[in-house]
Amino acid sequence: MPRSYTAELGTALAGRYLIEEHLGKGGMATVYRARDLKHDRHVALKVLNPELGVMLGAERFLTEIKVTATLQHPNLLTLIDSGEASGLLYYVMPLLDGETLRAHIARNGQLSVHEAVRIATGIANALAYAHARDIIHRDLKPENVILQHGQPVVLDFGIALALRNAGGARMTQTGVAMGTPQYMSPEQASGEKQVDARVDIYALGTLLFEMLAGEAPHAGPTPQSVMSRVITTEARSVASVRPLVPAHIAAAIAKALARNPADRFSTVDEFVAALEPRVPPDRAGGAATDSVSGISASRHGHSTPILLTVALVALAIGFFAGRLSTP
Repeated sequence: MPRSYTAELGTALAGRYLIEEHLGKGGMATVYRARDLKHDRHVALKVLNPELGVMLGAERFLTEIKVTATLQHPNLLTLIDSGEASGLLYYVMPLLDGETLRAHIARNGQLSVHEAVRIATGIANALAYAHARDIIHRDLKPENVILQHGQPVVLDFGIALALRNAGGARMTQTGVAMGTPQYMSPEQASGEKQVDARVDIYALGTLLFEMLAGEAPHAGPTPQSVMSRVITTEARSVASVRPLVPAHIAAAIAKALARNPADRFSTVDEFVAALEPRVPPDRAGGAATDSVSGISASRHGHSTPILLTVALVALAIGFFAGRLSTP
């Protein structure tokens, strides 16, 4: 297992969690597969990097992170535990059986329009639920989405907010960024302190762009260069990479990726609505169809009685004519 502090953590958590495998390391935390000994289940145990933990302080971080434990939604991974052990801060989430959206894109390349929109809609459902409770993700990216039986589940919801609230000005002063460059909104990349749900809408637009194009809308050799482009350059159209993407979907993504937050969708529900299939009403065609239907109905609905009446009259005339001609 990497890093010497793992053995210390394992000792400190003995009797509660058994660390079994290192799963990965990000900018803020290291992730392990662990066994919850009390409930006999596997969990994902995330340990904050030691320097970040010292900066935040255990008491304040653990107080802030409690907010995320109240979130319950099918497309959202719930926080089930958090704590401090041997001076290290950790939090625990269920270990899902699935692959990250990052791995899914890497394995499949560009996704079909149907699948990409379906996944984006599931993520949007989780965002809408949290936004209604004034909780913003702030670090939405392919690594933070797990596909379980094809359904997206969003990870680490509210963790970035908890870190931000717990660290306060200290994180800003030390240059700790809350987000990942390719998925950060321009206002996040600019270091603005007051952001709202539209940063998540921007990130969701980036995810949908990447699912369709196979690459993010902004790229660069370094995180700093990517952030510079996010701040100064409008995102390219997904149609420039994949021309056959429906125009209304390309337009919705472009609106979600607007540099100015005021030009984006106000809510994720508006974004999802813009992704729905467009069937513009054809007034002329509709009138013609209705007219044709009316004529058809007239022909089928009224011609039969008329013909029947004519036939009966003809029979009657024939009958009487026959009687009159009979000697």
